[in-house]
Amino acid sequence: MPMKPLEFDRRYGELDQVMNAYAGLAADDTTDRISRALTAYLRHTWHTRPWALAIAEQQLRTYAENPPGRLRHRLGEFYPVPDIGLPASDIQQWLTLLAEHIRQSVEEGRVPLPVTQPETPWEWRARFPELHQFLGGWFSQDMPDEFEDHDAAVRDYADSAHPTVVARLVGEVRELLALGLEEVDYAVAVAELGMEVDAPAPYTPSGWLAGVVGQLPA
Repeated sequence: MPMKPLEFDRRYGELDQVMNAYAGLAADDTTDRISRALTAYLRHTWHTRPWALAIAEQQLRTYAENPPGRLRHRLGEFYPVPDIGLPASDIQQWLTLLAEHIRQSVEEGRVPLPVTQPETPWEWRARFPELHQFLGGWFSQDMPDEFEDHDAAVRDYADSAHPTVVARLVGEVRELLALGLEEVDYAVAVAELGMEVDAPAPYTPSGWLAGVVGQLPA
């Protein structure tokens, strides 16, 4: 039977974060080069949860050295590495390589330089988690069938979310708007964060987000 959440996190929780960082991106790390995906993971994790890097290094190395055998496969008590475009025979070597890059980053203080805006889908969602929940949950392609209009969806979110969560969303929207991006980059941002419908006319994505802040309780 599958592992309970606590045991899963103990064994694979941070490994899963690293694997998620590669969604839609190439696993093209080499001994001399760190991929875009791992760079984004390191940059965000150094800034928000630096202690988790040691856990990631340990879980990656342990999995590579002790891949799940037949019994754990049969019981479902293992982590299924997502398809990242590498042959199965190369996965263990690749995981060891990632562990080594993370170890070097920590021991040598190799911290990726900060960037104005996230550079990968995972980094967008890790940096703006509640905005991702809001846009992906209330403004998916099903939104026109579920709500009369955008304002109705915003009201539904405000009515169903705890005030502290709403405040977190407001803070994330303000942080995103404070980046001062070009409008085309705001369009990319809301798409990466899960919005599957256009902003209501005549608003641009950033203009609509600014209006959302005004609709939510302070």
